[in-house]
This record gives sequence, C-alpha cells and structure tokens, in this order.
Amino acid sequence: MSPHALPRNERLRSLGAVRRLFDAGQSGFIFPFRYVWFAEPDTEQSVEVLFSVPKKFHKRANKRNLVRRRTKEAYRLQKQILHDGKNLNLDIALVYSSKEILSAKTIAHAVRRILESVAENL
Repeated sequence: MSPHALPRNERLRSLGAVRRLFDAGQSGFIFPFRYVWFAEPDTEQSVEVLFSVPKKFHKRANKRNLVRRRTKEAYRLQKQILHDGKNLNLDIALVYSSKEILSAKTIAHAVRRILESVAENL
C-alpha cells in the first residue's frame, strides 16, 4: 500500500471516539480550519482523522464535497508529519470554518500548519 493512501482504518468512525475527541480533546484554529485533537498512549501507533464541512456555511452538497475532497487530499499527502515513532493513539478532527471555497494550495498550507502544531505538542 502506498504511504500516501488514506485507508478506512485511518478515518475516525466510532461514535464513542468522536465524543471523546470533542469532550476531552485540545483545540485550535488555523484559518480556515478549527481543529480538535486527542492523544493517549497505546501499544502501537495509530492516527485517525475526521473531516467535516458544516452545512451552515455551504448549503450545496457539491461545494461541501469539493472542500472535503481538497482537505482529504492535503492531509493524505502530508500525514507523514505525524508519524514520528511515538506509540500514541491520536485522533484529529478538521472542521472547515470559512464561507468561501479556498484554493487547494491554501487548504494544503493550512493542513500542514495544523499537523506541524499537533506534532510539536505531542
């Protein structure tokens, strides 16, 4: 499997894990994303991510899908920033918080800054 793939086991799907993330996680804001992350020690390293584009800002599904695709692509190409060898169970949520649809380059830059800030806080 390619190191740049985003398989299903790297996506945050568990309702309990999502609740734990938003209840006990640490958060921040880097335009255009609000991000929340939660880390706990584990026997093996696993990083799971959740992407969200609220209907509040983008009513049309095709626009939400476009932003979500751009965000997934940016994360997929830069996720190696988080793989540093520490045995942690890391959950991250990226919530798009802008009313404008930004370019893929802007989104990729913001995702890189988010991943770098989370990595240095670990």
